[in-house]
Amino acid sequence: MNNAATLSSLVDTNNLRALAGPILIIMILAMMVLPLPPFVLDLLFTFNIAVSIIVLMVSLYTRNPLDFAVFPTILLITTLLRLSLNIASTRVVLLEGHTGPDAAGKVIEAFGHFLVGGNYAVGIIVFIILVIINFVVITKGAGRIAEVSARFTLDAMPGKQMAIDADLNAGLIGEDEARKRRANISQEADFYGSMDGASKFVRGDAIAGILIMLITIIGGLIVGVLQHDMEMGAAAKNYTMLTIGDGLVGQIPALIISTAAGLVVSRVTTDEDLGEQVLSQLFNQPQVLVITAGILGVMGMIPGMPNFVFLLIASILGAIAYFKGRSAASTQLTTATAVPEAPLVERTDASWDDVTPIDTLGLEVGYRLIPLVDRAQQGELLKRINGIRRKFAQEIGFLPPVVHIRDNLELRPNGYRITLKGSVIGQGESYSGMYLAINPGRVTMQLPGTVTSDPAFGLPAVWIEASLREQAQANGYTVVDASTVVTTHINHLIHLHAAELLGRQELQKLLDHLSTQFPKLIEDLVPKLLPLSAVQKVLHNLLEESVHIRDMRTVIDVLTENAVHTQDANELTAAVRNALGRAIVEQHFPAGAELQVMSLHHELENILAQVMQTGGAQGGAGLEPGLADTLLKEARSAAQQQEKLGLPIVLLVPSAIRFLLAKFLRRALPQLSVLSHSEIPSSRKIKITAVIGGSK
Repeated sequence: MNNAATLSSLVDTNNLRALAGPILIIMILAMMVLPLPPFVLDLLFTFNIAVSIIVLMVSLYTRNPLDFAVFPTILLITTLLRLSLNIASTRVVLLEGHTGPDAAGKVIEAFGHFLVGGNYAVGIIVFIILVIINFVVITKGAGRIAEVSARFTLDAMPGKQMAIDADLNAGLIGEDEARKRRANISQEADFYGSMDGASKFVRGDAIAGILIMLITIIGGLIVGVLQHDMEMGAAAKNYTMLTIGDGLVGQIPALIISTAAGLVVSRVTTDEDLGEQVLSQLFNQPQVLVITAGILGVMGMIPGMPNFVFLLIASILGAIAYFKGRSAASTQLTTATAVPEAPLVERTDASWDDVTPIDTLGLEVGYRLIPLVDRAQQGELLKRINGIRRKFAQEIGFLPPVVHIRDNLELRPNGYRITLKGSVIGQGESYSGMYLAINPGRVTMQLPGTVTSDPAFGLPAVWIEASLREQAQANGYTVVDASTVVTTHINHLIHLHAAELLGRQELQKLLDHLSTQFPKLIEDLVPKLLPLSAVQKVLHNLLEESVHIRDMRTVIDVLTENAVHTQDANELTAAVRNALGRAIVEQHFPAGAELQVMSLHHELENILAQVMQTGGAQGGAGLEPGLADTLLKEARSAAQQQEKLGLPIVLLVPSAIRFLLAKFLRRALPQLSVLSHSEIPSSRKIKITAVIGGSK
């Protein structure tokens, strides 16, 4: 029943939309024949003004002419609406004009008295000027632009069609995209052709406005003097003011619509609307603003000139130039590893060079942090970022991408943010010239300063002046400078997202580097036994669980040995982890130390093994909700106990369920490491500190 009602509602809505156009046209034509009372005329004239303003606003915010493809039709409809209103108002003026200035409604009276001060001579002149501006300047110019644009668009159509066919044949685009581009080309030609024709309606409307005004004035004099026995002066005043008000109330919306037409056809298609284009191009050169302000300032000092006005405008332009100059000083900074830019080659056509790839790693800084990354100002951040990349390569086993640094005026002056493939993964604030005193939990006093938290690890901290540095260190604080705050944050995040940083390009460079030392090993593995994507997936699995890949020789040996038996990335990862067991264990426990780890109750191990056998290996998808909730709660509790004891948070489980548990617990307990029994060297002693699932 509800579905039927909804369907009926949709059908009714579609029918109303389909009838809206015909009903509007019929109403416009009916106004030419049927008499309308003054109040209805007021409503329709106000509606006409509102429509013209809406059209102007839409044209200002349109980025592409085809976004407003219905504009030629709207131009015709609004012209017909104005003409119908002129006819209807002329009928009322001639029939009721002898009764007074409000005979044709309050809107016409207001335009006839308020706008021109009740002086019909001034009104006639203003009306004629508006018509000339609309007819000679705006409409003629817009029509010429539309005519030329239509001609050039038609001439360019064959070349554009050939370019689309070439892209389609080369496989760069699909059939749907090609069909869409062809339709856009056709619509563009139709649009400018329609605009060229529609401008003729506006031009005719301007001529008709003058003729209607003359006819109405002459007819009003005849009707007033001969039919209503009015004196010539009174008749001239009444009918002339009503006619002028009628003409102005029609010509002002016509002028607005014509202006909108000129804006639509004259602007160049970009990703910005008109306001953004004007602000970015007209006021973007501080030198131009300074020169203009100087000229106005000199003119403002000349005796007899309006000094205050000239000096006021000069001051405003000077202030804009000053702030623009400061923004220009914060130019885009070079990357952490400087690459000399190629000389710019002027191009007129768009090319694939215009497609800029997203930076894998990026650092955006506020303008007060620019000295930290500017070598000319002895900034140390670039050198430290290179240092953490080098350290990362030594610790993890591959070189991370370059950190591209840019200034961002949208950030707070002392703010910065770190991006990974265009997405923000970390942000914070750093104060150049100050120090961050971090409370590791054993401080003996509070320091004056800006209370905050360490952006990398969330520890309580306070920004202090340089003079308090030694005092803070003496009281147990860990004190670091502004550059160290940023680099520590970057270092923490690139370790956290190491798996995402190892793309195919980085892996290929790593294999190319290894091939200089072990050429036969690399040649036997890729691509003979495994594709590059499979090797990347195995390394991604390792890095996702914070296992370094420094020992690539062992990794390659194991993959070469096992690739003949399986191509499954998870099984290959398990084999590699077994081979790297000693290194994995030493990441958590020093050599010779006892392994104090958590474990699972044997009944829980059996249940999880059964889940694995029934296809629940996808991140715990096969776990019963109650069991999953209990497992998470007990794992959290055991992890907290392990942390209180100052021990690594490590869970030891059978090999068969290690992957399932690691994937299931990773999101809830990112600090937890799950090891299998087969990864533990036989020489290491194991001590169970907590059993998960023992209460069940």
